[in-house]
Amino acid sequence: MSAPVGDLFRGLRHASRDPKVRGLMAFALTLIGFATLFYWFFEEWDLLDAFYFSVVTIATVGYGDIHPVTPIGKTFTVFYILVGLGIFVAAATALAQSVLSQRDVPPPPSRRRRGQKDDPKA
Repeated sequence: MSAPVGDLFRGLRHASRDPKVRGLMAFALTLIGFATLFYWFFEEWDLLDAFYFSVVTIATVGYGDIHPVTPIGKTFTVFYILVGLGIFVAAATALAQSVLSQRDVPPPPSRRRRGQKDDPKA
């Protein structure tokens, strides 16, 4: 495995153990799940469309291929965007910070290649 890919996976493992990252990711996924159920019930979309819309909305992609048509759906979406955007950005930022914090940490001895020095800057 190449060094950058190994560093990424090591960073993701580290992030998965970070309580802040885990909490924010759980909150973001819970919010996406709640929105999915809302659109499934109130907009009468199938679950895949409801999930798809929930993710592209919270991530601010917003393709526009589907959209809420009921007044309650439109109102919910406004609040979902306002609340969800902050949660999504906080979760993505915490994940990125945790992964990047491991960038300059040398891998454990069992993971080093033969001849690799302890100091990555040496």
